[in-house]
Amino acid sequence: MRALVVDWLIQVHEYLGLAGDTLYLAVHLLDSYLRAGRVRLHRLQLLGVACLFVACKVEECVLPESASLCFLGAGSFSRAELLRAERRILSRLEFRLHHPGPLLCLGLLAALARSRPEVTLLATYFLELSLLEAEAAGWEPARRAAAALSLAHRLLDGAGSGLEPSLYRYGSRGGPGGFRNLLSWSPFPSQRMGDNGR
Repeated sequence: MRALVVDWLIQVHEYLGLAGDTLYLAVHLLDSYLRAGRVRLHRLQLLGVACLFVACKVEECVLPESASLCFLGAGSFSRAELLRAERRILSRLEFRLHHPGPLLCLGLLAALARSRPEVTLLATYFLELSLLEAEAAGWEPARRAAAALSLAHRLLDGAGSGLEPSLYRYGSRGGPGGFRNLLSWSPFPSQRMGDNGR
């Protein structure tokens, strides 16, 4: 059912012409909420729209009207229910709304690899496909971006494109912003890989 809701969110996102980061944040909020507790099956669509509404408030300059989101939900919930769901999301997630999306990481990795626009576009498509997979939700955004970019390079440039060695060589220099540092980066110090609280 999660995949159906995410697929529907992708369609709503495209229909409303929202930014790419908005979609990734909405799906991240949905997954975080689902990890934190149970949701009734008939309320999953409402939860998805409420997550999109919260993500729009974080990422967009112009917000969609709550009434239009209710209309896109085919009248399965009211405006008041949408606003109550928004408050439940904010409460359950304790207002932790920041999420470094994989699109930002993809842009950085594509620049490091000097990827052609076609490769970056295909990698963006692979990232969007990964939204439908629940297993991919547990991956760090940079790892998802690296996997998508690597696959796009392999498909368009061939198996011996040399992408991975050049990125790993860049990361092994130990300088700030290296590839390995990017893969383990988290906005919260306690969630950084290899961080023992020191």
